[in-house]
Amino acid sequence: MAWLEITIHTAPDSIDETVGILSAAGFADLVIEDQNQFEDFLEQNRAYWDYIDEELEKKLQGLSRIKLYLQQDQHDALARLKALAEGRSLPVTVETLPDTDWEQSWKENYPPVEVGEKLVVLPYWLAQENHGSRLPVILDPGLTFGTGAHPSTQMVMEAMEELVRPGSHCLDLGSGSGILSITALRLGAKDAIGVDIDPKAEDIARENAGYNGFAAPEFTALTGNVTTDTSLMSRLAGKAYDVVLVNIVADVIIGLAPVLPRFLQENSTLICSGILDTRLADVQSAIEAAGLTVYSVRAKEDWRCITAGRKKA
Repeated sequence: MAWLEITIHTAPDSIDETVGILSAAGFADLVIEDQNQFEDFLEQNRAYWDYIDEELEKKLQGLSRIKLYLQQDQHDALARLKALAEGRSLPVTVETLPDTDWEQSWKENYPPVEVGEKLVVLPYWLAQENHGSRLPVILDPGLTFGTGAHPSTQMVMEAMEELVRPGSHCLDLGSGSGILSITALRLGAKDAIGVDIDPKAEDIARENAGYNGFAAPEFTALTGNVTTDTSLMSRLAGKAYDVVLVNIVADVIIGLAPVLPRFLQENSTLICSGILDTRLADVQSAIEAAGLTVYSVRAKEDWRCITAGRKKA
């Protein structure tokens, strides 16, 4: 069955009212494309964003519209929708979409990603693909941040190939999908703990670990903020880690910096990524102010990845 994409063109000051009218009329699953709402969202979440896709910004420039989708044979619904829009003098465009298996086509956006010399990130539906001697890191890529496609994640994984040893103990702060914890285990780590402030991430990371055959006590997923939760801090700091991973954004790393030494032993290595080149100096300064030494900096596109550790006596 073919689908119709209906676009209702509105103005920023009336988009919320229009959404309310459409919802009250029984039209659900509305897609809002509005420059002002996008910019408001970014402003309200400034602490979590260092980088915004310029192409996305360009696409939303000056836009204020609502999209929804109907099956081609839903003639009555289409007529009601047009009447609602015309009653408010809102232009409507209708486009017939190609007959596609939408439930499956999104998977085309997640091909295998080879990382470094040893690893390959695979979506769970390609888990049986043979990639030679590469170690598979299997994920459900549609659930949360961390698919292996981003330069910041790839640099951490490349550094881990050099630093994670058989029997290593790893801590992953801001674990998201659990990709780095799973990578550590694939590289031979004895155990890995993933921590994220989003409670949904805990279940997702545990599910992804399961795709790879890992569960407690090898992999532990926790929810919490190590800078404010003293009991979580004490629980984590009571263990010894060989590698500590922080792949977030610059401002969060800077906020974490004062507590990071508590997770590092004399020979532990800290890997921090998600850092734009324009923020590198700020992150380095915060890490050094916490009493750590920066050993190296990796670069990929506009992103940087730092390895650091305790100052040697």
